[in-house]
Amino acid sequence: MDVALHACGFRGHATFAPDEPELQARLRVETPVGEAWRCLRCETFVVGQPADRGPAATAPHVRRGRNLRDVIVMRALAVERVFRTVIFSLLGLGVLAVRGTHSQLQTAFENELPLIRPLANQIGWNPDNSKLIHHIDQAFSLSPTTLAWIAAGFFGYAAIELIEAIGLWLITRWGEYFAVIATSVFLPLEIYEITEKVTAFRAIALAINIAAVVWLLWAKRLFGLNGGAAAYHAEHDAATLLAVEQAAVASA
Repeated sequence: MDVALHACGFRGHATFAPDEPELQARLRVETPVGEAWRCLRCETFVVGQPADRGPAATAPHVRRGRNLRDVIVMRALAVERVFRTVIFSLLGLGVLAVRGTHSQLQTAFENELPLIRPLANQIGWNPDNSKLIHHIDQAFSLSPTTLAWIAAGFFGYAAIELIEAIGLWLITRWGEYFAVIATSVFLPLEIYEITEKVTAFRAIALAINIAAVVWLLWAKRLFGLNGGAAAYHAEHDAATLLAVEQAAVASA
C-alpha cells in the first residue's frame, strides 16, 4: 500500500513552485496538456498550476515516506487512547450512578439472591463460593465517599488518555513525551493486573502500551535517545522532497 498516494487522495496533492531555477527544473515538466508539478508528498506529477510558490525556504513541510507512516501509527495510537477515554468515562459515570442508588441496589441484591439459590442448586453452582457474588457484596460495603473517589479516579485516567490522544493526533513533541510518561507510569499496574489474571484484553493492552513506549522512545528520539531532538528534526527536514532535490543540485 502506497501510504503517500492514499494521503494525497484524502488531502489532495501538495505542489509547490520554488523560485530557484535549478529546483524548478527538477519539479516541473511540460506535457501535451500543459505544465505539471511534482507533488511533495507522493512525487506524482500533477497537471496544472502549483498550489503555492516562492523561495524554497518558505515551502510547506510535507511528510513523506517513513515520516508519513509514523503519522499513521501515532494517529492509530490516538484512536486507541480515545477508546480508552470513552471506556473509563463510562465506568466513572456508572460508579456515580451506583453511588446515588447504593442502598436500593444493595437491598434488591439481598432480596433477589435467595431466589437464585434453587436454580443454582439445579446446575451445581454455589453462590456462596462465587467470586463474582463476593466482589458485588464487597462493592456494596463501600461508602458513597469511597465510590466518589473511585469515580474521580476513573475520570482522571480518562482525562490523561484524552490528553494523550490529542497530543498524538496533532503529532506534537509534547504529546510524544506525555504519552511515554503517562503510559510508563501505569505499566506496573497493568503488569500487576495480568499477573493476577491473564485475559486477552489485558494482554493485548499491555503489549500495545509496551510497544508504544519503546517505539516512541526510539523512533522519536525522546530523552536524548538515538541522537535526541536535534537528530530527530534534522532527519525530518532532510527527508522532505525539496531537501532531497536541493542536495542533488548541490552535488551536481
